[in-house]
Amino acid sequence: MLTTNQTVQGTLASVSSSFLFSLMFLFGLFMLPLTGTQVASWRVLMMLLSLVLLVSLTKQWQHVFDYLKTLKSLKEWIIFVLPTPILGGQIWLFMWGPVNGFGLDVTLGYFLLPLVMIVIGRFFYHEHMSALQWLAAICAALGIGYDIWQYGSISWVTAFACLGYPPYYLLRRKLAVPPITGLLSDLTLLTPVVLIMLYSSGGFSVAAQNTKFWYLLPLLGAFSALAMSLTMVASSKLPVSLFGALSYIEPMLLFVLSLTVLNQSLDEGGSLFMYGMITVALFIMIADSMKGYLIRRRDDRLHGYREPQVGSFPPRRRFIDHRIEGVLKAHRFRKIRKYQQRIDKITRKIQALDSK
Repeated sequence: MLTTNQTVQGTLASVSSSFLFSLMFLFGLFMLPLTGTQVASWRVLMMLLSLVLLVSLTKQWQHVFDYLKTLKSLKEWIIFVLPTPILGGQIWLFMWGPVNGFGLDVTLGYFLLPLVMIVIGRFFYHEHMSALQWLAAICAALGIGYDIWQYGSISWVTAFACLGYPPYYLLRRKLAVPPITGLLSDLTLLTPVVLIMLYSSGGFSVAAQNTKFWYLLPLLGAFSALAMSLTMVASSKLPVSLFGALSYIEPMLLFVLSLTVLNQSLDEGGSLFMYGMITVALFIMIADSMKGYLIRRRDDRLHGYREPQVGSFPPRRRFIDHRIEGVLKAHRFRKIRKYQQRIDKITRKIQALDSK
């Protein structure tokens, strides 16, 4: 059945991307004597090269240019460029943390990130939070609150990891930036910075003198591009609830690698009580996601969407229409927002005249 096949494919893609991201977490160890900052700089360059190849092979350049043409005002360009330093900081932290004794702190930040996103969605976008999501957020807050009370603060690495991505996603959502377009522009804008950093720190000479970097650097770029591609495949094939539940596999793997390969003790990242509460919140979130997925499966079955498909249904025309709609989605969104702003402006003027 079509739905079942898509679910299996999406699940395999999500698990594979989590495994690849966890391998990249250890690349700083493989690439010694390069520092964590130098590895992060090389990763930006290799990611850009891999992404350019990916976009070229999939013939997506027209989609990128179509979206960029919709950016008209200086304000829109500022909002478009503003998230780039945030992503650069997150890439640096992901590569720098494990080789500098902060692997557990980075992992804890990724554990907390989905909870932070849920809370932001509730208070910024007035999205509904289920009872289980509220319970998970309270458990995580109790764990973090205990560490702040016990030690006076939490690690800046943890705070940066879990609080850095939300503004990035919010700014990207404001302009409805397609993932490939946003990532390609971010890496392009970061390239001059990392080139200067590698030149001034001797990163080029170190990489050129050691033959292992001749295959490790392309491998880092290939892993990055493949992991990103698999994540996009999973997000397109899986229900949001199941995709969210599977996203916890990555921080779980990072946690295990921090304790085993990086030889960190549990106390280095926080108290046992905090990790216990975060773990409880994690399982509550997984249960909530699986509950939503099962409810959706039941509803689909009731409406007959899980009936066996005949022949090549859905027809090829539907896939072509779907791709065309994907290209125009950002443009339609921006047009609607533009007209809505005009309507709001006229409404305010009418209200001002009525008050007089």
